[in-house]
Amino acid sequence: MKNTLKNISKVIAVAGVLAACNPLQLDEIQDPNNPSIGSVSDNATREQIQFLITGLESRHRGYVTNVSQAWNTFGREIWYLNASDPRFQTDWLGQNGRTPDNSYFGFGTTGGGSWASPYQAINQANVLITAAENTENISEASKSAVSGFAKTIQGYQFMIPANFVYQNGIRVDVSDPLNPGPFVSYEQALETIKGILDEGDAALSSAGSGAFPFTLTRGFDGFNTIAGLRQVNRAITARLNAYRQDWQGVLSALDASFMDLNGDLNAGPAHPYGAAPDIFNPLYYVPNAAVNTLIVVHPSVLEDATPGDLRVASKFFERDTPVTVSTDAGTLVGTHQDARWASNTTSIPFIRNEELILLKAEAHANLSQTDQAVEAINIIRNAAGLGDYEGSTTQGALIDEILYQRRYSLWAEPWGHRWIDARRYNRLDEIPTTFDGGTIFTQFPHPQAELSWDEYKGD
Repeated sequence: MKNTLKNISKVIAVAGVLAACNPLQLDEIQDPNNPSIGSVSDNATREQIQFLITGLESRHRGYVTNVSQAWNTFGREIWYLNASDPRFQTDWLGQNGRTPDNSYFGFGTTGGGSWASPYQAINQANVLITAAENTENISEASKSAVSGFAKTIQGYQFMIPANFVYQNGIRVDVSDPLNPGPFVSYEQALETIKGILDEGDAALSSAGSGAFPFTLTRGFDGFNTIAGLRQVNRAITARLNAYRQDWQGVLSALDASFMDLNGDLNAGPAHPYGAAPDIFNPLYYVPNAAVNTLIVVHPSVLEDATPGDLRVASKFFERDTPVTVSTDAGTLVGTHQDARWASNTTSIPFIRNEELILLKAEAHANLSQTDQAVEAINIIRNAAGLGDYEGSTTQGALIDEILYQRRYSLWAEPWGHRWIDARRYNRLDEIPTTFDGGTIFTQFPHPQAELSWDEYKGD
């Protein structure tokens, strides 16, 4: 009896935690004016399908703040200075021997934007797919279009936790939030994600042609057709294939994407923001504002910049008064802040033509196709006002150049490119810590909620 009561107490305690923070469980909708999960799973109306699509777009941007602030700190693209809570410096920079644990600061028990938000978007997409499949109120072509869009977003979102915990592995079978599948390796996760993106592309190809049959936000302006969404899907697949080291696969995906060697480098889909009832751009800070909580440019980025690089002038704003924050680990001084956003309603791109051209250069370099690699490099260099590449054309030298250009072209984008790039080329030791005396992390453990969930299930 004593053991029975002890086990009951344990179940109640764990269940209380899981009810509050299971990242695989979508919030129950209590609003009678909005559809519940049960009501949309069987013969959903067209309006309910639209509601779910808009909701998926909203969840699709849930990672932006956390990943932008944290991952870009790990890669020393930025410092997120926060005088109110020094842990944003000390813990995220690994100062004074601080290392990540299962309740790591800034991610909470569920992993925040690096874990919970992506999985909520993934499961929102599952609900959308089920709703579309089980209704008679839309055509078969529309069902395929909805499924293709949902799986495209899923592929993107799965890459976030995969790169967060890296070799610790992620769950890819989460169709049943109360009984998720086991953790799989990073490599297996990437293969599964590739399958999801390919399924999304195939579904879109079965949806006919013309406009997407539902309304998307302005973030997809220019891509709100079946053809446009397939291009977005292939762009995301190109990024994934670089992680898979499938260089020919990168090129094949790019050929079917929106990459344009002569086009606008900023072209691509984005996360839109706006005034209430929407939310403002979370990365926008008023220039020169008298604040002590701010994203600032890491000093090494300023120090290593090539003179005359136009990206420096366009992306970095030099403040009249630097931001200074002191902790028990020392003092950090930020002289420049982010200048990319014109206002607090500016959209944030989630994949751009500039990245695709750099992926093309990287793929050609890894395939020893020197001329094509240099051609793509020169597009980026000339756009930055640096002129043609005149360095060595060995594979190693070209990769050095490409990674350098990625550092400035993709600076502080909501993906942590430099942290991931350095890790996939085994160059984490090249990320400088001299300015903050911290540590460069390789990966993160599973959030505590995941461990509690498996303990509760008896796994």
